[in-house]
Amino acid sequence: MPSHNDKFAPAMIVTQNLGKTVPTSAGVLHILSSVDLIIKPGESAAIIGESGSGKSTLLSLLAGLDTPSSGTIVVNGLNISKLDEDGRAKLRHDLIGFVFQSFYLLPALTALENVMLPLELRGAAHAQAAAAALLERVGLAHRLNHLPKQLSGGEQQRVALARAFVTRPAILFADEPTGNLDSKTGAQVAELLFELNQEQHTTLVLVTHDAALAARCERTIRLDSGKVICNN
Repeated sequence: MPSHNDKFAPAMIVTQNLGKTVPTSAGVLHILSSVDLIIKPGESAAIIGESGSGKSTLLSLLAGLDTPSSGTIVVNGLNISKLDEDGRAKLRHDLIGFVFQSFYLLPALTALENVMLPLELRGAAHAQAAAAALLERVGLAHRLNHLPKQLSGGEQQRVALARAFVTRPAILFADEPTGNLDSKTGAQVAELLFELNQEQHTTLVLVTHDAALAARCERTIRLDSGKVICNN
């Protein structure tokens, strides 16, 4: 498997003629049609477009959370369109981190325990030290033993960032990562997101309505009615 730090590695994500349809009482609904993308290792790409344009569906397909109706998706050289759910789950486990608009922290676990969890699921040694170091990196060294309900929204999202990056994923998918935050807190979280992305040479794919956040990415992929109308 090529290292995601290798600038000469093949494309990290490739889609060809990707489509997603769902049956409805009124007929077949085309959510995505003929999506062709190439995202390189270490690249940052923003998926933008109006509500209902297919952004979150595209993110779910790229991450192996959903399956396409047509076309192919190749991630790190592996055609995930042909994988069953177990195969896609292994891909997510091995390569992928997630940050969502809703923080999805486990309420009964402390900040430290939430960040340790992905490492413990991998059987990694020194999970506590690694989690504590990353929480310190995102400015939460004083919040290690706090439960999510004791943290502000911005602090919860920083915990979620630390949890996503603690496994050093090859790809980070972020769906509206600042969507639940006020503008000042959102800007701080965005700054951390891009700093960690640069430090770890992660391939970053994010969905956002925030034009400023999208502008920080190297690529902008604009969807309209399920089709890519801009990709540069």
